Amino acid sequence: MQFKFFIGIDVSKDTLDFSVVSNGNEITCFQIKNQAKTIQAAVKKLREIPHFTLSKALFCIEHTGIYGNHCVLELHTVKANLWVEKAIEIIRSSGLQRGKNDKVDAKRIALFAYRNSDKARLWVAPRAVIVKLRKLLTIRDRLISMKGQLSTPIKESKRFDALEIYSEVKDACQSTIKAIEKDFKKVEKRILEIIKADESLMHLFEIVTSVVGIGKVIACEIIITTNEFKNISDSKKYACYSGVVPFEHSSGSSVRGRNRVSHFANKNVKRLLHMAALAVTRIKGDLQFYWLRKLKEGKHKMVILNAIRNKLIQRVFAVVNRGTKYERNYTNNLISP
Repeated sequence: MQFKFFIGIDVSKDTLDFSVVSNGNEITCFQIKNQAKTIQAAVKKLREIPHFTLSKALFCIEHTGIYGNHCVLELHTVKANLWVEKAIEIIRSSGLQRGKNDKVDAKRIALFAYRNSDKARLWVAPRAVIVKLRKLLTIRDRLISMKGQLSTPIKESKRFDALEIYSEVKDACQSTIKAIEKDFKKVEKRILEIIKADESLMHLFEIVTSVVGIGKVIACEIIITTNEFKNISDSKKYACYSGVVPFEHSSGSSVRGRNRVSHFANKNVKRLLHMAALAVTRIKGDLQFYWLRKLKEGKHKMVILNAIRNKLIQRVFAVVNRGTKYERNYTNNLISP
């Protein structure tokens, strides 16, 4: 698609800075409040630019989490071409930078979109049920973290403090921990209710969890981060996204480092995949056999676990693309008995 106008939007909690670039030159810039009604007014203002049409305009913003929600939703409503990109991509493509403010950042984002429009990945809106599921999973993770922050001092006090002090510490936190556990169960129940209430999501969930080692939490995380496998449908791309693909590390004749995974990855997905990989090493099957065989060959444990993480990703994407559940004892019908 050929674009004529490139709009960079720098997102902050309270304001949005717009920069409009055409033919490599900034033609206008302005700042508005980060509110739905002001964004609607900004779109009307953009339409007043000579020869401006939404079909020929590419809007680009950095991925800033919840602060960009108003902007993304309003632009989606008017069917604008929207590109949501990671901040590191924009920063690294901008070269050496001197100085920084919101107005300058908006222009840099607009110029990034202008120079890289051929690589633009237009934003695909997730369904409302996926947005709701993402929020509940975030709350679930925070409840786990909060429980850990309170439980650890109690355990340490039991080991090292006098009985009287331990009792005080325990009494101070126990009611809060019980309340967190109650909320945690409520959130988990609600997550399953949402999945079961949506036919297509439930079907996808059942297929993904059919893979040995893939539980409900990692299944939800994969479904959300791939936007129901619409944004990422290739297992190799997702393996790269989750940080399990080793890359070569060498240069000339002096640098000969061993292959290693990139730290630019979704750390939460990587953590969940690691737990899944550990789980399957304890389950009788081909992956446990693979684990034991590689250990016997002298391979490092982390190298083997990373390979298992990759295998789990490949299996998940294979069953999703096939549309059927994982067959643990698969037989190839093309091979004669």
